[in-house]
Amino acid sequence: MAGEEDEALEERLKAALWLSVGKIVDEEMLKLGLNATPQFIGALTEMLWAQIENVSEDLQSFAKHAGRHTISAEDVLLLARRNDGLETILRKCLDQQPSSKSKVAKKR
Repeated sequence: MAGEEDEALEERLKAALWLSVGKIVDEEMLKLGLNATPQFIGALTEMLWAQIENVSEDLQSFAKHAGRHTISAEDVLLLARRNDGLETILRKCLDQQPSSKSKVAKKR
C-alpha cells in the first residue's frame, strides 16, 4: 500500500512540476513572441524531474556520509561547489538567514 501512495504522490508532484514549468515557459514565450508545444513542455519537465532526482540522491548521500539523517545547508553548498555563481547565490541566501549565519561562516 505504501508503494501505491508513493506512486500517487510522485504523480501529483510531477503534475505540479509540469504545471509550473508550463506556466514559466508560456510567460517566456509570450515575451519572445514564440510558441512552445506541449511536447516541449513535457520533455523539459521530464528532464527537470530527472535532475531533481539526481540532486536529491546526491544530497542524501552527503548527509549519510556525514552521519546524519537530515540534509543540511552544508550539503547543498557541497553540491553547488563546482558552480561558482550558484554557490555565491546560495551563500548570500544563507547569510540572510539569522539561524545559519554562524554555521556557514565557520565552514568557509
